[in-house]
Amino acid sequence: MQLTHRLSGALLGLVVAAGATTATTATAPAAHAAPPVAHVAPVQAAPAHAADMPAVLAPAAHVIDATTGRVHFSKEADLRRPVASLTKMMTAYVVLQRAEPTDKVEVTADDVRYASAGGAAVAHLRAGDTLTVENLLYALMLPSGADAAHALARAYGPGVEEFVAEMNATARRLGMDDTVYVNADGMPYGGGGHSTARDQVRLAQAVLENPTLEKVTSARYHMVPATSEHGSYSWRNTNRLLGTPGALGVKTGFTRAAGYTLAFAADRGESRLVGVLLGESDSSRRFQTAGALLDWAAAAVQQ
Repeated sequence: MQLTHRLSGALLGLVVAAGATTATTATAPAAHAAPPVAHVAPVQAAPAHAADMPAVLAPAAHVIDATTGRVHFSKEADLRRPVASLTKMMTAYVVLQRAEPTDKVEVTADDVRYASAGGAAVAHLRAGDTLTVENLLYALMLPSGADAAHALARAYGPGVEEFVAEMNATARRLGMDDTVYVNADGMPYGGGGHSTARDQVRLAQAVLENPTLEKVTSARYHMVPATSEHGSYSWRNTNRLLGTPGALGVKTGFTRAAGYTLAFAADRGESRLVGVLLGESDSSRRFQTAGALLDWAAAAVQQ
């Protein structure tokens, strides 16, 4: 939320102490460009409820009320950074533009080999198993399976390169002008791509508007009984916010380049709060910070 007057010295000191450095506007992305060097953000006005704002140590963050459009918190929201497995939100979103949840995809040896060769998180899919798109989305979003990402991108590009091109085209359509994808899983191949906290919040909103994806991202566990087409599977969500009031997911991520990332959301009262943290150095702290931001923003809605 931006006021038209400049902060007073006292309020500015309060905002800096709370870690609430606000966003800047980045220049348009070049294809496969690496994130630029961090820059100094211009000072913007703090929310009216800044006095009890949680400390946010992550380098970039953005939290909004998706119901009203109100920005509750913004810190370097337009700074381009790698986002790791938050990339899989776009993979899931694009798949459901092209497929039905009941469609089926056969897992190939290439899907399994691709994921295991890069050291990515996997859903332990088995070559030769045929799974529904919905079950592959659970494999993609809960354990963050790069094998599921490869299988879906290969099937619905058709071909991974074509699928990634559609990811970038979809980003433009969603207004994510500071986002470039180079693969379907967020691993640092080919430079790893980049996005911003603001763009990823916009994507998380779009993901949660799809009933299938809202159901998937909100699931703490998912089990797939064995059938004649596939073996049994059991996946646990890596998002430790699930189980807290109103939590909806959305996605976790980590690479050395990106640090720990988190897209999070919760329905609180009449509001849907959506946020993103990028570049956190501590895995547990990202969940603690997100929970504190959700509580703080929800309290502000009641004011």
